[in-house]
Amino acid sequence: MTSKSQKTKRTSGHSEDRVTNLEILHSSMRWHHMEHIATNLWNAYSSILSHQAMILSINSSFVNPLQQFEIQLEIIKSSFKMVFAISSLDKVKEVANSKREEEDMKSLYRRILNIYENTLLILVFKDLYKLQILKEMTVWMNEDSFYLQERAMVIISRVLNFASSKVRRYATVDAPCLGVLAAELSLLCSHSDPAITHQASLGMYFLLCIVKCQIVDILEKTGNCYRLPFPSDIEFLTNISQQDKAKIAQSVGQTLLPSLLTDFVWSLFKRLSAPDYTTASEAATILKLTLEHHASKVIMVSKIVDSIYNQLYENPSHIMKDAMLRVITLLTRTSPKKVIFQLMDYPVPADDTLILMWQAAGSEPSVAPHVLKTILLILKGKPGEIQDNVMDRRRSSLDTANMMPMAASQALCTLLPIGSYKKAMAQFFPQLLMALLLQHFYSSNMRLVTEARLFYARDALRVLLNCSGLQQVDIALKKQNCWSYFSQELFHHHGVYLIAKALGEFNFPQFPETLHYLYKLSVEGPRRSEDSVTTVIFLIELLNSFFKDPLPEEFLVLFRNWVNDSNPAVCKLSLHKIASMAPVINKIESASNLLLSVVNAFLSKDKTVIIRALLTLRRLLGKLDKVTYSSLCIKIASSYCPLMDHSNGGIRSMAIRHFGELLRDMSQYTWMLSNVVLRGLVPLILFLEDTETRVVKACKYTLAICASQLNLSLQFLLTDKHYNFEQVVLNICNNLLISQWHCITDLIADTLGFLASSKAYLRRASIILIGYLATLGGHLLLKDELQVMLEAIDPVLRDENAVIRELAGTTYKLFKKVSHKLTSSNVKQSFRRLFKFIYIKKLKLLYNYNCPKKLTDSPMENKETKNDKEGLEYENSEDSLRKNETLSSVLEYNLEEE
Repeated sequence: MTSKSQKTKRTSGHSEDRVTNLEILHSSMRWHHMEHIATNLWNAYSSILSHQAMILSINSSFVNPLQQFEIQLEIIKSSFKMVFAISSLDKVKEVANSKREEEDMKSLYRRILNIYENTLLILVFKDLYKLQILKEMTVWMNEDSFYLQERAMVIISRVLNFASSKVRRYATVDAPCLGVLAAELSLLCSHSDPAITHQASLGMYFLLCIVKCQIVDILEKTGNCYRLPFPSDIEFLTNISQQDKAKIAQSVGQTLLPSLLTDFVWSLFKRLSAPDYTTASEAATILKLTLEHHASKVIMVSKIVDSIYNQLYENPSHIMKDAMLRVITLLTRTSPKKVIFQLMDYPVPADDTLILMWQAAGSEPSVAPHVLKTILLILKGKPGEIQDNVMDRRRSSLDTANMMPMAASQALCTLLPIGSYKKAMAQFFPQLLMALLLQHFYSSNMRLVTEARLFYARDALRVLLNCSGLQQVDIALKKQNCWSYFSQELFHHHGVYLIAKALGEFNFPQFPETLHYLYKLSVEGPRRSEDSVTTVIFLIELLNSFFKDPLPEEFLVLFRNWVNDSNPAVCKLSLHKIASMAPVINKIESASNLLLSVVNAFLSKDKTVIIRALLTLRRLLGKLDKVTYSSLCIKIASSYCPLMDHSNGGIRSMAIRHFGELLRDMSQYTWMLSNVVLRGLVPLILFLEDTETRVVKACKYTLAICASQLNLSLQFLLTDKHYNFEQVVLNICNNLLISQWHCITDLIADTLGFLASSKAYLRRASIILIGYLATLGGHLLLKDELQVMLEAIDPVLRDENAVIRELAGTTYKLFKKVSHKLTSSNVKQSFRRLFKFIYIKKLKLLYNYNCPKKLTDSPMENKETKNDKEGLEYENSEDSLRKNETLSSVLEYNLEEE
């Protein structure tokens, strides 16, 4: 059945072709006599027949579709200009000499138009894409108004009518030109000629019918049964017949798909630059009416904004400038991100054109929050940051270096003073404040080489303060020359401190929101490490202004975490704040956790952080109650031991001294700390030979405290007048053998670790100490242990220092003597040990070492730890850091960076 029906269709098709051909042949014979009467009419007729034949032959060939369309379009354009160059029918009939000639001319005239129309119908019937030809016809009419005729519009409306009736037969509707064609027809709906207006209205109606079918087809494929609010046929025809532009815009906006509506808007936008003011004005009106309610469907927002900028930049007094700025306003309503991002993507500083567009984008109160949100998003970026892969960028930037944040700062100077932004500015005050502080820091670091350095973030910050009712804050900061110094990179953090302090002094009403935002920012963590310094300085100063210590637990958690931050400046700022809470440490429920967090800072790789942690811990321990102190003393004392061997002299001296102070504080709990004291005893002895006076003094101070706990008589030997290192070692070892014999082997193990030290005084001192320990405690050693000791001393025998080689040789001989006395029999060894404990003979000097030391203050070490002196003053005067702790830390951080 199917094949039979197909054959029937093919047969009927051939018969139709034959009839058509017969008609053409008959007509040609009938009108042949017109060749001599109306030459132009006859030439047009013969040419249109020839063009039709060529077009249809190409249409049936296997030529590439794009190339096929281009050839056909060229022929149709030629036909169009020839057909519509013919005079009107009334003028054509004037040439006739008789009634019959008049009828023949009339018939030939209509036949020419019909052939042109039929050609278009055949093309559209086979491919709806070729509705593009109708769009091109409107372009040809725009190029030359001579061709803007009713008969051309009649053909356009008829072809659209035919397409609307046939469109349901197609599985898919591919007609991308409908948006542009709708724009041209919408303009013609307001034409001064009623006949053209009527045909344009009909054409618009049929075009929207095609679009409806296209939408229904999409909904059916996606399974979406949603019914779009299409205007009724009668309603729409009534609207367009009354030339109601608002209703036309409403119908078009509701019906066209986003891609088509974008083409519609873009076409109307291009007509704003039409030389004819009437056309430009009509386009502006329809464009504004469409965007009023349907701007959300427009896709190509950035392109429109960029085109507006280019046109207004080239011609600041553009006749349609107000209309273009209104377009910016309407697009910002529904696409604030796209508009603002595009407006921020031009060179800095902004020119007058761009400032006008900024004002237009922010002219409505309803969009102010969205505009500020977008600007805040841009301000998260860092100006001058190079984007490695240009292809991966989401925006079409003018340069690989991101200068948008700087443009956003300048834009705020323009937008914030606008009255409609007052409410939104209050809503986003904390975010804007912190974003601008960080942007100013970035800008300062850029070191822009210009005649006038571009500190838009600083200017925007002042505008924010003044527009938020904080004029007094701005005045106070100006009196302190804050804004002048703020522009210098070295004093940026000091400027942040001054701003926070001034806000606190004037009790700014935005404090609750600002504190909440800072807390949120602190919990979430900064985008960049350098951001955290600004945040912490600002938060600390606000807390100092509005809270009394101790702080709420929520903030204490922050400071505990910041103690171990990757940024040393943040660590020191946090330690400063924790130190200031020493007077109320016993009121803090989580005091133990706070102290342990400070102890963990001892592991930092930054020596200034360790120094600050040592001073902070000492200050807290000075006020801590004994119950809590005793529960933590072992952990804290153990944490000092690794620092006693630190490469930095300042850290060594403080760790040793603070260890002694802890022992003094816990004198009632000596039984708890005895093991820790013995762990620290070796470095305390060895660093008596340190080349720095402060370390030696700290060792003597702490050994004096240890002596009382270990029952050692060292007070006399530790005085400068009677001090002799070997004598001190001998005295300690003799006493240890009596009271602490069980720890001799552990002390030997600790001393062995110093034999490979890079410092000569440590190798020298450790050789002497281990010689005495081995001699006195040799009966406690095993053969394997002594063998390890001999292997450890062997490299020192070849030391570059002659004194050390000599001392090592003596110690080696002592080890050999001990080795010869050792026996393999367990029974004999045990008996020997028992005899040693019964009969203990104190040794005399083995080395007779009395090498004079050249104690120095080590200028290099002082340079490396330039904060030690300040730290000691801090330690001795606990109340001096209460008010100025943040400022001093800020200055310290800046000097280190410089």
